[in-house]
Amino acid sequence: MYLGLDLGTSELKALLLADDHRIVGVARAALTVERPQPLWSEQAPSQWWQALEQVMAELREAHPDALRAVRAIGLSGQMHGATLLDAAGEVLRPAILWNDGRSGVQCEALARAVPRLGEIAGNLAMPGFTAPKLLWVREHEPEIFNRVARVLLPKDWLRFMLSGEAVSEMSDAAGTLWLDVGARGWSDELLAATGLTREHMPRLVEGSEVSTQLKPELAARWGVGSGTTVLIAGGAGDNAASAVGMGLVEPGQGFVSLGTSGVVFVSTDRFLPNPAQAMHAFCHALPNRWHQMSVMLSAASAVSWAAKAFKFADEAALLEAAASVAPAQRERCPLFLPYLSGERSPHNNPNAQGALFGLTHAHGSAEIAYAVVEGVSFGLRDGFDTLRLPADMPLREVALVGGGARSVWWGQLLADIFQVPLTLYAGSETGGALGAARLAWLADGGAVAEVCTLPPVKQQLAPSVEGNGSHKTRHARFQVLYMALRDQFR
Repeated sequence: MYLGLDLGTSELKALLLADDHRIVGVARAALTVERPQPLWSEQAPSQWWQALEQVMAELREAHPDALRAVRAIGLSGQMHGATLLDAAGEVLRPAILWNDGRSGVQCEALARAVPRLGEIAGNLAMPGFTAPKLLWVREHEPEIFNRVARVLLPKDWLRFMLSGEAVSEMSDAAGTLWLDVGARGWSDELLAATGLTREHMPRLVEGSEVSTQLKPELAARWGVGSGTTVLIAGGAGDNAASAVGMGLVEPGQGFVSLGTSGVVFVSTDRFLPNPAQAMHAFCHALPNRWHQMSVMLSAASAVSWAAKAFKFADEAALLEAAASVAPAQRERCPLFLPYLSGERSPHNNPNAQGALFGLTHAHGSAEIAYAVVEGVSFGLRDGFDTLRLPADMPLREVALVGGGARSVWWGQLLADIFQVPLTLYAGSETGGALGAARLAWLADGGAVAEVCTLPPVKQQLAPSVEGNGSHKTRHARFQVLYMALRDQFR
């Protein structure tokens, strides 16, 4: 039995996985984000621990025998978050999250300081990454910066609390801008540019390797294991973990994720950076594998915002209203720019903002709902177009994962807009936690071919040729609208 812990932005999820691939139990605990100033996004790590205590209590009550059989734990989590610890291991300030946009000026300074940044890190300097956050802290909170003894990513802070050891792994570390992504090791040049050294960094392992072990007192309190050592795997950043969970680890396999953020992800067998278009090139969670990834900052979160703002009962009600708009009526709907938290791929613009354009008296809530979902889908398509796969590595398969994958209608809309087939797999909404559990299995001696299997296919969504023309026209208008407003966002 294996336990996967996925520390997301909006919830912490725990999943118990048997070694016959059965998901035995799942528990969730909600998380909240604090936005004390414009562009800021923070969470208190104490909230993550409270959530972990909650899910472990739920699993112990519902599945005590399964918890006792756990041999290893895997960790997955939101990437890029800066969790700052002092020499005693105490948290110095709320963690600055992946969708925080305050460090735009520091990104420019970092790019000037290290002209080879894209070559080493495989990515442009963007406010979401960890390194610019530390430059911001050094400039605006020097008394805190001077006390920083360790910088940990969110899931790695959980590992620190679970084990007492500071360890990270390649896929998550690749999102800091401190990793030499091709060499899979910390870069002294990049660390020095932010006033840090290797002493501030955790030890690195591969995601499928053993990183440390669970404290015996926690194992006893939660009923994990049966008196034997419980291993903790390296784990993965949320998207690499989702790929492992869906069995998408071979070159050319990928997914579109409809989570809080929106992601297009493709596995590769080599380091293929394309920073000029704000595409991410990161390490995968398995040795000698990498991946390309585009990220938009507001995907399902834009739908959640619109559901609340326009008085829908919930996100499902908004999606139902959007689906009710007949194809012939869609061309008359408003256009929606989904940049509620700035944007990464392909614009790398922390100042980008959302917009509803073209409203008239004829538009009701259904048309606005459609515009929002369509706008998120167009943003994902823009990211998809930044991927650059070599001729010997064709795109083999694209799955649809994340909470938004529960809507088949939205999946079909994406297939039509992308003009590629999308596959819905059973259990796709548990991707990150499932991937974490699978990495625990691998750390316990499992083989990749045995562990990283594809789940059963639930549905395949073929692109509609008929709707392609209207989507192309509206997508072109969407792109023109962003360019027309870009200079106004400042």
